[in-house]
Amino acid sequence: MEKVTQNAALEQVTAIINVRIFDGEQMIAPRHVVIKGDSIISVGGDLPANATIIDGENATLMPGLIDAHVHTSIGGLRDALKFGVTTELEMNGDFTKRGREIQLKNVNDVADVRSAGTAITAPGGHPDELLPDGDEIPEFVLKELEKLSEEDREAMLAAYAHDHEEIPQVTTVEEAIKHVHTQVENGADYIKIMIEEGSVMGAPGLPVLSDEILKTAVIEAHKFDKLVIAHVLTALSSQEAIDFGVDGLGHLFIDRPEYTSELVKSIAVSGAFVTPCLVLNSSIIGNPASELANDPRVHSKLSPEWIDILNSSFNTFPQGNMENSFKNVMDLHRAGVDILVGTDVAPVPVPNLGGLAHGASVHHEMQLLVKAGFPPLEALQSATSKPARCFGLHDRGRIAEGARADLILVDGDPTTNISDTLSIKSVWYNGAQQLG
Repeated sequence: MEKVTQNAALEQVTAIINVRIFDGEQMIAPRHVVIKGDSIISVGGDLPANATIIDGENATLMPGLIDAHVHTSIGGLRDALKFGVTTELEMNGDFTKRGREIQLKNVNDVADVRSAGTAITAPGGHPDELLPDGDEIPEFVLKELEKLSEEDREAMLAAYAHDHEEIPQVTTVEEAIKHVHTQVENGADYIKIMIEEGSVMGAPGLPVLSDEILKTAVIEAHKFDKLVIAHVLTALSSQEAIDFGVDGLGHLFIDRPEYTSELVKSIAVSGAFVTPCLVLNSSIIGNPASELANDPRVHSKLSPEWIDILNSSFNTFPQGNMENSFKNVMDLHRAGVDILVGTDVAPVPVPNLGGLAHGASVHHEMQLLVKAGFPPLEALQSATSKPARCFGLHDRGRIAEGARADLILVDGDPTTNISDTLSIKSVWYNGAQQLG
């Protein structure tokens, strides 16, 4: 009986008709999309006679959104999917291939996830300043564990134990090479390096690895054809990362020194992408995301704990201003640098890491890109086709024949009003309708 049911699901045909379609790059002329099983089988063309029809009048169909910078958990992946974020790219955490096999076995109601595994940082370096002292599991993690089913809890603890047993110290070139090998063996999808001396994080003087060690890590990762993404928050560290040969910057420099135009040129020439995480920069300079938290389309989908987090902020660099970040991101965009939507949200609600929440902050990031000067269409590209292309995820980020059926249907037209991305009617993940 089970086999028949599975086969029926694989053969199920759904047609979303009478709808505006943003295909990941542009608005296109066809007005319907047909899904069969887990794939898009046609965009336009004849409607199959056996299709279940969904009328998308006055709505827009888009590819599932991609968050190109998160730290996640099973709960985070669930929240992401509620907001049409069908893929999360973890930049330091447990969801490598091995971690996914441990934690996500038999878990179906979550977004897809890729991971860097454990990032390369100096002993006592970033992100240690954000975490409680000692080896005990932090109280905020224990609180989240209480909410999980026994199976989910055991999976999360197993992955946490595996990750925290085997964090290699990196103090030498040899240890950096070994660290890269360990992450690759665990099934890391890309590699992350930290260049953070702490001034923006309210912890000046954080230890940072030497240029030689960091450059060696980048070279070693490239031997395995792995992208390397750098944590950087200043113009100086951004230039260092580009000099080391990284493929992407995981943040946007928050300062705007006199040599910004040279830095922008350097990033553009290198071909690196930038995931600005404007939502994080805003939080770092002390802005809570209260307008987002108060939006009924957001607070109806998040726990009170996450709403409290949105209503707070990092506030570690109050002397900063968003105008600098807006100018920086527009300079990069105009120079032809690929700008990706990312949030840097934490895996669980952490009191001092405010202003961010899974799924919801992706929509906030697109709003901030538009506020900076992006046309809404280009902000949408930054959450769909661009991250898919930059990370080699060729099966998603587009509405095209043969692509994964990761889709989001929203009321209105986000290419004219970016806030309409939050007016979610339906979400499909791998062909299965999650909402609507």
